[in-house]
Amino acid sequence: MPLLSLIIFVPWVGALLLAALPRIGDGAARVLTLIASLSTLALGLVALASFHPAAPGFQFVEQHDWIRSLNVHYHLGLDGMSLLLVLLTGIVSPAALLASWKQARSPRYFGLLFLALQGAALGVFLALDFFHWFIFWELSLVPAFFLIKLWGGPGAARAAYQFFIYTLAGSAFMLLGFAAIFAATGTLDFTQLARLAADGLLVEKLAAVSGFWPQAVFLGVLLGLAVKVPLFPFHTWLPPAYAEAPVGVSMFLTGVMSKMGVYGFLRILWPLFPAHLHAASGWLLCLALGGVVFGAFAAMRQTDLKRMVAYSSVNHLSYCLLALFAVSYSTGRIGFTVPASIAAFAGTLLQMFNHGLSAAALFLCVGILESRSGGRRGLGDFGGVRTAAPVFAGLCGITMFSSLGLPGLNGFVGEFLIFRGVFGLAPCTATIATLGLLATALFLLTFWQRVFHGPRAGAASREFRDVAGIELVALVPLVALMFLFGVLPHLLTNLFNPLVTSWVSHINPVVTTAQLPLP
Repeated sequence: MPLLSLIIFVPWVGALLLAALPRIGDGAARVLTLIASLSTLALGLVALASFHPAAPGFQFVEQHDWIRSLNVHYHLGLDGMSLLLVLLTGIVSPAALLASWKQARSPRYFGLLFLALQGAALGVFLALDFFHWFIFWELSLVPAFFLIKLWGGPGAARAAYQFFIYTLAGSAFMLLGFAAIFAATGTLDFTQLARLAADGLLVEKLAAVSGFWPQAVFLGVLLGLAVKVPLFPFHTWLPPAYAEAPVGVSMFLTGVMSKMGVYGFLRILWPLFPAHLHAASGWLLCLALGGVVFGAFAAMRQTDLKRMVAYSSVNHLSYCLLALFAVSYSTGRIGFTVPASIAAFAGTLLQMFNHGLSAAALFLCVGILESRSGGRRGLGDFGGVRTAAPVFAGLCGITMFSSLGLPGLNGFVGEFLIFRGVFGLAPCTATIATLGLLATALFLLTFWQRVFHGPRAGAASREFRDVAGIELVALVPLVALMFLFGVLPHLLTNLFNPLVTSWVSHINPVVTTAQLPLP
């Protein structure tokens, strides 16, 4: 089987084995789930070893006829952005399973659903035909719904239904949009649609069906992706879903699934509807700015630590959209500059990866606190944890400072490039967005001070074990990667710099590739 198909389907093979082995023990089920999940990282590293960042287009392409009457093809491909997200999935997924090692009831069914979710997310990152891309997109909802509902907290049922209904409604609008695209063009292949859009034929064909059709299709696709990220004010499903989900599922939701929406903006909306995105970018820029500022200030008001981290995710993902919309807004205007646009795009891709690491690790840290305290996770439920568990305090502190954007850790580089880009393209917007940085520092430092410093109090006043065993195996690699990519960010940027250069050169075709300096 070709490499990309293996990346997608090996987790699903693991899920099928769990389904076919009803008498498998709990320990064996956990081990089998972990091995199947680790296959993503192993195969991702194989792809990385053979990947050529400077090569144009997609690599490891697989394309076969599927439904000829509908012109549907099984089409997979990998570029720098896809590879980045495959590697992120390969890192976060095993860590999430290790975080759930001792907590999950019915580990066989938990592992089956988790592997189904992992395979669906990978399919979204690799599929290049909307037909099966949308199948992967929708399949991710089902296992996520059951993982939240069956293994979540007291409010899990309500949170799971809210998550499912919101995302399904957004997907329905997107499906209608692509049905119109297929009716107008006869294809659902992303590469063919991107070529039609670059030649101006996509909008022309849609307009031939109906004058308002291009705008309606654009809005449908936009809504489907905006709910998934989520873009403010479509974020209301996220805090309860993340807070009520079991810790390993929260790690996957924030580390991987939230990137599916940003990926869709870059893979679908940007290349297919650049003019419509440009026309709406002023309003979208304001919404992204609302997510940056509101997400941070909402996090600052939380006393539930999981909800705090959830709102922090709204804040950090809004930085990605802020950069994307700033580039779109400034295109064709006096303030447009090539270096700022490259920095904004590069920062977006780095932020997607780095936020996946730091947010997943933060949820893991909160999960450890929750497991030590009998289920409590309030800001006032702890005190002096640094004295009781110094190793855990150190690892959690590094994770918090990574999320805060401390230089030397991975979170700094992406945020710096985003602000470098947005300041060059929309300086007033970037100035207001710094309020989000300030609020982020305030709530993370409050978390650090109230929970880890001062006299031992609350759950830490009695026996409070330091991290050991599986918890260390899950947390230490994430923290190590925060240092690695903070000091050597070129290990990631080298994967996608040529891709970012290509994006910007298509924005302004007059500029040659040789004139595009990389960050």
